[in-house]
Amino acid sequence: MSTAPAIRSFKHRRGRITAGQQEALTSLWPRYGLELGPQPLDLPAVFGRVAPVVLEIGFGMGETTLALAAADPDRDVIAVDVHTPGAGALLRDLDARGLGHVRVILDDAVAVLQDLMEPQSLDEVRVFFPDPWPKLKHHKRRLLSPGVVHLVATRLAPGGRLHVATDWTPYAAEVLQVVDAESLLVNRFAGFAPRPPWRPVTRFERQGLAKGHDVHDVIAQRRARGDQGLPHLDSNQEPAG
Repeated sequence: MSTAPAIRSFKHRRGRITAGQQEALTSLWPRYGLELGPQPLDLPAVFGRVAPVVLEIGFGMGETTLALAAADPDRDVIAVDVHTPGAGALLRDLDARGLGHVRVILDDAVAVLQDLMEPQSLDEVRVFFPDPWPKLKHHKRRLLSPGVVHLVATRLAPGGRLHVATDWTPYAAEVLQVVDAESLLVNRFAGFAPRPPWRPVTRFERQGLAKGHDVHDVIAQRRARGDQGLPHLDSNQEPAG
């Protein structure tokens, strides 16, 4: 049983949905959509192949998901969010670009991790620009709590990585502290990672930069059993994978 908290880290964001987005949800969900169920996913059956799987938490309107999936066809992607218009846009664009190695879930990411992902089944978990919940009274709602980071770590295969990006410096410092305290993970950069050149600039990132915010990346890897630790990288290196 996971120790992840029951406090929700998100607000459902149905918003205004266009006719095209609704049509995509109706017609393409059977092809690309996944639902919570009583059993973990059989990932090779879902994707029709054996390949590393990335879980992306919070895809917004799907631009980053599309760009990264198109550039990385050898890994399968499960994209999770609670934004219905964004899911419609992502489904439409996945179909238009023929990206059959992506699936979409509209639900709580913590429930997805707990109920659908087997231990050590993921190659990467990406969390780009999560809600920072900036008010002190709302900090308990931040997604990347110790319990959730531990849950993520249990779902990563040895050598798999957690990659977080945020433009909210206090949250970045908190994530770094939580990651450093998680015994299943190792931060190979001994602090914030250099911004990976392959990570697209998201809409939330552009908004943060326009406000003068600093953007921070935290990248940590799941230790293998018996590892005493992995070497730190310098600022010109990236973890493999």
